[in-house]
Amino acid sequence: MEISATGRLEVRITAADVGKRVSVRCLREPGASTEKFTDTVGVLTSWDNGVLVITRKSGTSVLIPESSLVAGKVVPAAPARRRGPAASYEELARVAARAWPPVESERLGGWELRAAEGFTRRANSVLPLGDPGMPLDDALAAVTRWYGERGLPAYVQTATGAEGTQELLCAELERLGWVREVTAELWIGGLAAVADQEASVEVSVAREAGEAWLARYQRKGMSEVALKVLGGGPSVWFASVPGETAGAPPAAIGRCVVDGRWAGFAAVEVDPALRRRGLATAVMVALARRALDEGASAAWLQVEVDNAGARALYAEMGFAAHHAYHHHRRPPASGAAAGSDRC
Repeated sequence: MEISATGRLEVRITAADVGKRVSVRCLREPGASTEKFTDTVGVLTSWDNGVLVITRKSGTSVLIPESSLVAGKVVPAAPARRRGPAASYEELARVAARAWPPVESERLGGWELRAAEGFTRRANSVLPLGDPGMPLDDALAAVTRWYGERGLPAYVQTATGAEGTQELLCAELERLGWVREVTAELWIGGLAAVADQEASVEVSVAREAGEAWLARYQRKGMSEVALKVLGGGPSVWFASVPGETAGAPPAAIGRCVVDGRWAGFAAVEVDPALRRRGLATAVMVALARRALDEGASAAWLQVEVDNAGARALYAEMGFAAHHAYHHHRRPPASGAAAGSDRC
């Protein structure tokens, strides 16, 4: 918190700081807690009618009455990373999009509208990496029409928690009632640290997802469109650990896309009866070594915030969170804003 020369807490932010990352302290409501104050760090996304809205790294918005502020200051846009490759949000967003491509896309200014007959939100959502070239209300109306013509719900993918992410857009979507349905994180790390892990089982690597690989993949309703998404990307590899019996689905699988210096891991799945035997590690090691052979040096993956097992595994391999990403769905006509906490 900001402390003056006299030792007093001071509020050193104003409405002119909207869009900046701030740290604030406010008085709790009477009876809310034994603690007198609460601290909030995030991007100041609005300051209207005596209420501040701060969007945290997780994408959750906090509403703070101006009258409860006791201290506040602008802080650096994002904390410096202590390990792993340096990367901007935009670079990672574009790499991740190329690794999971739609079968149909269209530009709306700096936005990319993506569709793949509903196979995963990532391939059926707007990726907004710039100005749409029109007012937000008009852009969202165009998005809604485009997805409606394809019989799909309208989603916008956004990100929070790193320099250059989209806290202001998240807050505006929230204000308009768009519902944040899914939050996950994109993690990055050094590729060599993955390849150097020990693997005790045989892993086969192929250019195509064969029938056996698909038998282990957990997505429902696999179609030609889904196969195009899975097989799309600059340089795609599929890994499998053989099942314990002849004809059984693989014990574990994984997918990797090599794109310049980046290797992106996805679809790492293990037979539930065979977990905690190092099979996921073996899959990633085999894919990482293949990616190193192609000249990659950095790695990324996406993991859900509640997948504790996967997060522990990836942390052991040297991965760390870079930013959070979210999918906002267009609300019904009478929808109300959601996803906010109150200070």
